[in-house]
Amino acid sequence: MISKKKVIIFSNAERDIGFGMAREVACLLRQKGRETALCPMLSGDDALDAVAAGSGLEASVLESELPAAEIIIAIGGDGTILQAARAAAGFEVPVLGINMGGKGFMAELEADEVGLIGAVADGRYKTERRMMLDAAVVRGGETVCRDFALNDIVIKGDNKVIDLTLFGDEQRITHFSGDGAVVSTPTGSTAYSMAAGGPIVEPSAHNIIVTPICAHVLEAKSFVLVSDRRVTVEIGYKKHNPAYMSADGGEHYDIEGGDIVTVQKSKMSAMLAHITDGSFYKKVSEKLAVRFIYN
Repeated sequence: MISKKKVIIFSNAERDIGFGMAREVACLLRQKGRETALCPMLSGDDALDAVAAGSGLEASVLESELPAAEIIIAIGGDGTILQAARAAAGFEVPVLGINMGGKGFMAELEADEVGLIGAVADGRYKTERRMMLDAAVVRGGETVCRDFALNDIVIKGDNKVIDLTLFGDEQRITHFSGDGAVVSTPTGSTAYSMAAGGPIVEPSAHNIIVTPICAHVLEAKSFVLVSDRRVTVEIGYKKHNPAYMSADGGEHYDIEGGDIVTVQKSKMSAMLAHITDGSFYKKVSEKLAVRFIYN
């Protein structure tokens, strides 16, 4: 029996030029009797009107469509999929990604595999839960901001070195001066954490990965913690250099010397949809392959 809920097409206009892929996906789904709505990765009523006129699809804001959504098809890179998954986390709506970007570790399909999307219309997909992180900045005993992440929480100096002390629960992990630290989920282990020298962890695992960024000490290494640890990052007083915290590369929250950033497993989780039996190890091998070009 075909679901009466909508299939939301969340498309990044900078990747899906002219919303060509969005139109193709909508056509495939409508041929199977599914109702769709295009939610472009844009903002403002004028932008929505322009998209609707140019694409011939109903255009609306993602958040307004989530209560009636069965699944989101995110068209773009990992950033597009992240934004869709974060928005959908409180609604139990899964996200299936079509990669139109760079690496696309979170994407289920590549652009040339769009013909497989018919499986979504028939409900032939599996869902996988991914752990998320909650973060807070505490200043003088008071919480000044909160956020959550599917990929990572980044604490970073604003172009200058900062002093950090990291704890797991109340046990000190490490202390160092450097550019900052990444606290990531297994999903985020292939993002900034990996670039900073952290390990690759299976995305379905439940761990917290703590990775220093350009530490000025040899002993500062990446640590993989169990998921129920409460990670605390203390910002040192010695260097009064500006710094910030961000979740999934989003808004920058200013942090100061003496601030404490807490990170722990969230009660929310993201849901990703799968219609293939693709191997994570194969994907990593393909995405990170070194190709030598000989003259």
